[in-house]
Amino acid sequence: MFVTFSRRSVLAAVAAVVFATGPALAQDDAPVVAAAADLQFAVEEIAAAFEAETGMRVRLSMGSTGNFARQIREGAPFQIFMAADEQFIFDLHRDGFAPNEGDLYAIGRIVVKVPPGSTLVADGTLGSLRQALAEGRITRFAIANPDHAPYGRRAREALQHAGLWEDIQPFLVLGENVSQAAQFALSGNAEGGIIALSLALAPQLRDLGTSDLIPEDFHEPLRQRMVLLNDAGEVAQAFYAYMNAPAAREIMERYGFLLPEGE
Repeated sequence: MFVTFSRRSVLAAVAAVVFATGPALAQDDAPVVAAAADLQFAVEEIAAAFEAETGMRVRLSMGSTGNFARQIREGAPFQIFMAADEQFIFDLHRDGFAPNEGDLYAIGRIVVKVPPGSTLVADGTLGSLRQALAEGRITRFAIANPDHAPYGRRAREALQHAGLWEDIQPFLVLGENVSQAAQFALSGNAEGGIIALSLALAPQLRDLGTSDLIPEDFHEPLRQRMVLLNDAGEVAQAFYAYMNAPAAREIMERYGFLLPEGE
């Protein structure tokens, strides 16, 4: 293990992202919002602004979209689902877990993120990664698990587009969600990773290493959709509506999300 003191500081800062994730079920009357991990910092700000403006409170549970969809099917008491891939919403509506197909709330983007002192350059075209692989300078490279995390799927698509997917297989470390992938990418035990732009722009992570946007034509769009689930109450409905309020949209835009218009 080759974590230096400074890199331990990086790890400590990023660890808060992961430890805040997971199925935190309600311990009071506040409705629980299941939110994709790329929303970690943005939705925390929005929930705080919502409470300040309305006096109403929601509880946030952050994690991978695929895992949340499974939990909803198993009866988890979420009232809002904010997915990183709209297909999960469509499937839940089709199978009777939501009264409608909800609303598109954002388009996400992915970046290459590298920690301080990495031999890898943050290059969104993945040219630096290609060269590092050819020169044997990659030991670990982090992405979210593409089996259930939409940001992991888009990372895989970008690596496939660049012709690197097969070569990088032995060096991949998979995060349970994109927040954990960010932790791995910045831990000092990896040369970098592919994470959400929204996490790379967060004040807590922005200055920890460098990042570069991956071209949008390297992968399918990250169309992020939210829906009120069948048991949603008045507070959940109010928060859902607040997501389209100017204050919430300004926060989302600040974290790099493209905001849909007229959809």
